[in-house]
Amino acid sequence: MPGKIVRYETHDLRFPTSLTGDGTDAMNTDCDYSSAYVSIYTDDGQVGHGMTFTIGRGNDIVCRAIEELSTRLLNKDPEEFFANMGKAWDYMCADPQLRWIGPEKGVIHIAAGAVNNALWDMFARARGKPVWKLVVDMSPEELVSATAFRYITDVLTPEQALAMLKEKEAGKKEREANVRELGYPAYITSAGWLAYPDDKVARLTKEAVGNGFTHFKMKVGADRAMDLRRGLLIRSIIDDPANLPPHLKDRNPETDPSLRGKNAGPTGAVLMVDANQVWDVPQAIEWMKELAPIKPWFIEEPTAPDDILGHAAIRKALRPHGIGVATGEHAHNRMVFKQLLQAEAIDVCQIDACRLAGVSEVLSVLLMAAKFGIPVCPHAGGVGLCEYVIHLSLIDYICISGTMERNVLEFATHLHEHFVYPCTMNSRGRYSIPVNPAEGYSIEMHKQSIAEYEFPNGSYWAGVAKEKK
Repeated sequence: MPGKIVRYETHDLRFPTSLTGDGTDAMNTDCDYSSAYVSIYTDDGQVGHGMTFTIGRGNDIVCRAIEELSTRLLNKDPEEFFANMGKAWDYMCADPQLRWIGPEKGVIHIAAGAVNNALWDMFARARGKPVWKLVVDMSPEELVSATAFRYITDVLTPEQALAMLKEKEAGKKEREANVRELGYPAYITSAGWLAYPDDKVARLTKEAVGNGFTHFKMKVGADRAMDLRRGLLIRSIIDDPANLPPHLKDRNPETDPSLRGKNAGPTGAVLMVDANQVWDVPQAIEWMKELAPIKPWFIEEPTAPDDILGHAAIRKALRPHGIGVATGEHAHNRMVFKQLLQAEAIDVCQIDACRLAGVSEVLSVLLMAAKFGIPVCPHAGGVGLCEYVIHLSLIDYICISGTMERNVLEFATHLHEHFVYPCTMNSRGRYSIPVNPAEGYSIEMHKQSIAEYEFPNGSYWAGVAKEKK
């Protein structure tokens, strides 16, 4: 008898990052990085773990939504889901009453991301492969069947996607070998959180340069003078040849194709800035014109994430200044990405592994971005997101876009110690490739971390409550 899904567990996990200013930006000034975490179990011993990311209060609401969605999986044979993950995604999102309070957006949708990712984690573990390798080893037909296409066929049909994937088949083995050897290119955000004092920003930036990073991101939007000062401070460090590790000293930004159009400085260093949605459209344009001296490659989330035409207007206004536009971290679903691409509103597409409803929806966005020729540089600033998105970037490079020349995947230094299979960086500032056949989607947390940081009764939070009495 095949196994059946028989139970699930959710955990409201919150980490006190607000105490150190980690994760702070102009919109989100008081963040406790949090994980709405789910484990799904079968009666024959299989398990799948998934999570979605929040910044504190409300994490319990997401956990409740995860429970409602997980109930739809009970008593189902996981192998039937694994046979067609696109169909499984449709089923998971199809409860009409739960869909009503989305649809395909907000709490319900990010909860669906946790559940869909848990199912993919179970699938990969059952096959003894990391998720990226599971997908890379699929045939083009299998990959298309795993993708969510509803509402995007005016831009990309399954038939078109199949042709794209078949075109990339020939070089897959070579690309996989290449990225295993080199690692996947990354950029670092952890030096530029808004609440950090200048001396900490300077110290962390210099450390990041020494660790091989060539792309850096800084939070902006609270104070123009501070943004310019901090940007010039970071530039003074990343543009100084004396700070470079040996393997970067001979780099020529004039001839390096990976730096084309990125406003790179004399050492080949690239700076990006992120406003986290804090501006109106005219304000974003004027503010960024004043930050032109720090030579940013792009402004991320300059305005409301749903304002497609606003992003297009900002992009058009900033193009003469050599500044691009990036967004996607808060894009609700594949339809928002479809419109951003249709409206020529972005230079860089930034998927989020669990704001989109899991791997199946991410695949649709990767395919659309490849069709439009827009590089995908995923968001990964929160707990567990780095562990997730390295898998997605590998899928994009090996199967879909066929390039990582201009792509960089966000990296933040925080909270990796809570994961059984944490992501790691190599000495050249690149992500190491997940290779453990047991790790699935790399999102399983240590039981001790769950016991300590579950809210409100984990040992850490119980101690905080006791101190307040």
